Parts: sequence; structure tokens; C-alpha cells
Amino acid sequence: MSETILTRHPQGKAGVNILARRYHAVRDAIVAELSSVHDMAYKELAARVYGRLKGTFDGNVPWYVVTVKLDLEARGVIERLDGISPQRLRLKKRLGGPDSEPAAYKRVVKRGRLTTQH
Repeated sequence: MSETILTRHPQGKAGVNILARRYHAVRDAIVAELSSVHDMAYKELAARVYGRLKGTFDGNVPWYVVTVKLDLEARGVIERLDGISPQRLRLKKRLGGPDSEPAAYKRVVKRGRLTTQH
């Protein structure tokens, strides 16, 4: 059975279960892009992540970028800059490596499904 991650939403809305390998691919691309700048417009970030993943990603990249971005906001990994339009994002805390979870994450297996909790 494939591992899944239950995403979070910054406004407390229900998350969705997505394949862990897709989550990590998109998360790593988002973090890599934001690591190289102070902040970035969402539109530019989405385009850069798409460029990194196109041809190697077997999902709808724009949908996954939105979903993982919201999850990373909810978990405090990235943040929106207040009062700026269009939306700009920056890293709030650094991850330990390309496959690592933030230290506050707990991996929990329930009924054969892997979920990540904060």
C-alpha cells in the first residue's frame, strides 16, 4: 500500500490525503525555490515548481502546489507576507534535508495509511 500524508489548511479546513511521494516532491521543490530568495510571489513560485517537476511528476502540478503550499503554511514552514498583493511567500523555518520532516512532525500509521501530524 502506498504511503499517504493528510494535509492541513491554515484556516483549519479539512485537509486531503495525498501520496507521500508526490507531497515530498512538491514540498522539496517549494522549499528549494524559497531557500534561494528572501520572498517570492506565489505566481512565480508556482511557475518555478512546475518547471522543476514537469515531465517527471505524474500528477496535476498546479493542484499539488496549492495543496502543499497551504499545508506548509498551516505547519509553519512557510508564511505569507501580510498586506502585500499579489500574494508573496517566504520560508519561516528551514527543513533538515530534502527528505526530512520538520522536527515537530510525527508520522503516524493508522489502518495502513501514513499520516503526518503537527
